Amino acid sequence: MPNTRTLRTIRRAALLLAVALVAAACSAGQGGGASAAPPRSAGLVFDANGLGDLQFNDSAYKGLTEAREEFRDGLEISYKEPDNKASNSPVLVDKMIAEKVNLVIGVGFAFSETMPAQAKAHPGTRFAIVDGFGCEAANLRCIVFRENEGAFLMGVLAAMKTRSNVVGWVGGASIPLLFKFEAGYRAGVEYAAKAQHKTIKVLADYVAKDVSGFTKPDVGKQLAAKQIGQGADVIFQGAGLSGLGVIAQDAASHKLVIGVDSDQSLSASPEERKWILTSMLKRVDNAVRASIEDYMAGRYSGGFVSFGLKERGIDYAINVYNRDLLGDIPTTLDQIREQIIAGQIKVPDKLPGQK
Repeated sequence: MPNTRTLRTIRRAALLLAVALVAAACSAGQGGGASAAPPRSAGLVFDANGLGDLQFNDSAYKGLTEAREEFRDGLEISYKEPDNKASNSPVLVDKMIAEKVNLVIGVGFAFSETMPAQAKAHPGTRFAIVDGFGCEAANLRCIVFRENEGAFLMGVLAAMKTRSNVVGWVGGASIPLLFKFEAGYRAGVEYAAKAQHKTIKVLADYVAKDVSGFTKPDVGKQLAAKQIGQGADVIFQGAGLSGLGVIAQDAASHKLVIGVDSDQSLSASPEERKWILTSMLKRVDNAVRASIEDYMAGRYSGGFVSFGLKERGIDYAINVYNRDLLGDIPTTLDQIREQIIAGQIKVPDKLPGQK
């Protein structure tokens, strides 16, 4: 069986082949005539997991290549990958600045520590951070998501699938971003429980107080086992690599699990896949592409730009693996989605008592 390094190499080769084909297609038919305006440029700096992660980085790359296909010779694209701890990410951003990339996008909130200063020092360059914070400069955009809206749908789903009337949430870190997930999830469970005239208990645990909690699959596994022992038969996880431990434990215990960010059934083992009810998707590809489109159309602005259900920044996965598990529930979820978009359902983004 190929190891993880081999699989990532294969995935990376496939991604690079795809963008090469796009570039070739865009170049086809070029010939004489008046010289065109010089192309603009956009670039990605990935987080520590790099290209081939089947999550944020790959999704951001998809948005980048789709923008290239849309604008053809009017847009040049590039990317850079950090070391395995992302300790050189600021240096890579500086390299893109030196290369005169017009729009530099950092994938992941960790860029919020350094990119604001870089944006201030280079007002002629546009910047964006996926899941960013601290975007006060006019040339720095924070691409954020209304995760609570998707989590609400996942809460409804969990409440409709539970038989024990106990469901769980495992977050990677005790931080406001994950509290937003929990708030939406709890509200969705409560909404569906009320509609079904029953009471459903929500268990909640966090792997760690800080972002180290995203890298501890063994602890994720332990927390899932704990919640299963307390009666949970559906667990929603938002815990990065720690979430892989949650998935593994749920599958081993024959309990349902809900993934996050990307369609995790695509990267799970065949045995795990049977128990992945769905995944709440953060459509980083759509958000990255929209930000590039804004820049190309002269609509770029700094500050916070939010993507939710309405903007197709949040969704959930339906595929050949989970279609039978979901049954006709997507009809209900899609109705609720439209009510959220219309403002008929207000989804909380904070827990009770949270400032």
